[in-house]
Amino acid sequence: MVRVGVHVSIAGSIERAVARAAEIGCDTFQIFSRNPRGWAAKPLSDEDAARFRSALAVSGMAPAVDHMPYLPNLASPKDEPYERSVQGLEDELVRAAALGIPYVVTHLGHHLGAGDAVGEARVIAGLNRAVGSAPPGVMLLIENTAGEKNSVGSHFASIARILEGCACPDRLGVCFDTCHAFGAGYDLRTQDGVDGVLAGFDDAIGLARLRVVHCNDSKGALGSGLDRHEHVGLGAIGEEGFRLLLHRPEFRDLPFICETPEDGRRDGAGNIAKVRELAA
Repeated sequence: MVRVGVHVSIAGSIERAVARAAEIGCDTFQIFSRNPRGWAAKPLSDEDAARFRSALAVSGMAPAVDHMPYLPNLASPKDEPYERSVQGLEDELVRAAALGIPYVVTHLGHHLGAGDAVGEARVIAGLNRAVGSAPPGVMLLIENTAGEKNSVGSHFASIARILEGCACPDRLGVCFDTCHAFGAGYDLRTQDGVDGVLAGFDDAIGLARLRVVHCNDSKGALGSGLDRHEHVGLGAIGEEGFRLLLHRPEFRDLPFICETPEDGRRDGAGNIAKVRELAA
């Protein structure tokens, strides 16, 4: 059996996320540790962190994954938002360590027209600062992006250059988002496509660096540059693509996190069930 879960809310208190994940049958789950759409963060008390760690230990779910908020832009050429972004990442790594969460997932951001080289250099400098000062026990995972204009990290070669430039490579890994990969032009619909994508990933980055999979179908077409998630099997990738991925030995031991819609067609529990069906 694969480990599969969804992104769950921390509304009410952060420890409630554990119960919400358990209620819908997660083996693993992802949270935002704070408001994902703002810069300010409510301080995480020692008591809150201890309750979360205790609930997580009792649940048996693993790993819990923490996702960075949306606003930080580690590739920004503008000093003020860049400094806030690096500080936000430093703070998030501290929060994850307090919660006993082993992985923090981050997008790398957009260079705003300054060019890939400038964006990647800004990311490398920011990661070196944040990861270099982070508490032990937390790994930062770079998430591939969907090929939007001026984005950094949409292609394996870009992620590879960033990893090669970082001073703490053993504390960095990758979160592979299927929707984003498809939007960036990586075809996951067929056996040949999946074989080629994973071979390309291994050549550029190394499959040993892959720690988490964001298991999302795509509302956009191949190479569209669209980051629009769809229920597993109901989008442009389709059921066969996910079946092929889920049966790859390199993926069988990885946690799969669905960041899929909640609507009349299917909910989080339904996407978990679909992943397990395709993996069986």
